[in-house]
Amino acid sequence: MLTHSTRRWLAGLGVAGAFVAASASPAAAAAPAVEYSLYFQNVTIAPDSPGVQAQPKLYGSKASVLNEVSVRYDYRSLTGKVTLTGGTGNDCSPDGAGILTCVEHLPFVVDEVYGGFFGDVLIVPTDKAAAGDTGELKISVTSAGKSVATHASRIQIGEGVDLAGGPDTEVEASPGSAFQVPLTVRNVGRTDVEAVVALFDTDYGIRAKDRFDNCYYEEDFLLACEFDEPIPAGSGATTTINYEVAKDAYAPGSESGDIWLLTPADFASLNNVRAKAGASAARKGTGKTLSLTPLAGARGARAQQTDTDPSNNHSALSVDVTGKNGADLEAVGATFTGKKGAVLTAALGFRNNGPATLERIRTKTDVTFVDVTVPTGTTAVAVPAECAPRTGNKAEWGEAGTPGAAEYRCYPGPFAPVGKELTGEFSFRIDKVVTDATGMVKVNVPCECEGGFYADLKPANDTAKIVVNAATGNGTGGNGNGGTGGGDSGDGGGLPITGQSTGLIAGLGALLLVAGVGGYLVAKRRRTRFVA
Repeated sequence: MLTHSTRRWLAGLGVAGAFVAASASPAAAAAPAVEYSLYFQNVTIAPDSPGVQAQPKLYGSKASVLNEVSVRYDYRSLTGKVTLTGGTGNDCSPDGAGILTCVEHLPFVVDEVYGGFFGDVLIVPTDKAAAGDTGELKISVTSAGKSVATHASRIQIGEGVDLAGGPDTEVEASPGSAFQVPLTVRNVGRTDVEAVVALFDTDYGIRAKDRFDNCYYEEDFLLACEFDEPIPAGSGATTTINYEVAKDAYAPGSESGDIWLLTPADFASLNNVRAKAGASAARKGTGKTLSLTPLAGARGARAQQTDTDPSNNHSALSVDVTGKNGADLEAVGATFTGKKGAVLTAALGFRNNGPATLERIRTKTDVTFVDVTVPTGTTAVAVPAECAPRTGNKAEWGEAGTPGAAEYRCYPGPFAPVGKELTGEFSFRIDKVVTDATGMVKVNVPCECEGGFYADLKPANDTAKIVVNAATGNGTGGNGNGGTGGGDSGDGGGLPITGQSTGLIAGLGALLLVAGVGGYLVAKRRRTRFVA
């Protein structure tokens, strides 16, 4: 089986929902230098609290690997107010008063979409910290002694509160039907909560029906709502969220989601979401205001507040999707014509004919598995990085993206939207001209692993031929591009958004968990050569 050392895992477990192209032309010009940007969230800490864990993130204009990496934290503006230490397993040590240096001993991988995540640091207030204290945290990253990126974040001391979520919700609904979910906020601390933000992270099939002017949206997805209603200590408040199941949701099946509660200061600190994740007027709804109905208590005075116990500020949503709404995955093959020595490139994979979209974003498993058999008389000289050499039906695997094998097993990722193709570019060199030289593409193949799809509506179209130099009248009916030029065919239909921006605007949910809405939005934006 594939090992975790393959590029597939380094690229982020395939959450992008599309294959990643593997090769470039040997004759291509030298790639431009990678441009890096460093990010670290602003942090609000309560006095007498155990502190906050956070981690820097390094984004690059393309995928890369850095060696001999170190991270320097300069918090001298808050000397005596806070201390910084490395998280579990980190190699960090003080470098004078108010400075912490951490070393990365392994090569540091920067993914094109998700970037690279350094180890956590723990920021703890001292007994001299008081609400209102603020300072700057300067962070710098070096590789082999050379500067890579720098960033400055704010650390402030705020009033501590304790928000808690309501009970979990379980509902039944069919594709296209509506349902309601209660949103309950409880203040289980001793200090009045002056305002609250609800952050939503739902699966692809859960869509918002309303467009409130105090809530933020991405397409049909509800991302966050801001509430100005105060919640006195010991009391709570509630409202109702109107949802509907997407018409292309798979049924019978299940969809799930999470609601996270934050103070406005923590919401603003979470990767500067207002500026970085689209919480702006352009993304707000234009309808009425969604309000919380107080369960008890009275108003208090506004202050900077932070949740001292985030472990209880969550509630879960589970939707049992009823009815029948399946999917037909159709294999996509190709037909070539070429002379000996020609290198022919085609997009091979499958098309989701619907009526349902398939998605496994939250579980990070593949919606299906695809086998490709190389045509007779040809050699695979370039293959997608999501495809690994295999030998017959035996569990014998090679390193993903390796050319030269006779058969490949491909992992297309966790998202297959209805009406779209998921294909990856294979390049075959003709070593011997053979009439009707044939290979094969097969979708929905069995795999002794998690994921996969085995309830196809039309199994008869699960295979498609790859034909080289077909006899007159013989073809596959699939899509393909013949040609004599070797090398990279470019980005095709890739979306023009780079990894630096994608990782920051992926959706508010993705800032907490790379799942649900966040995972779907990242999947849609990922810039690859192998896309839906």
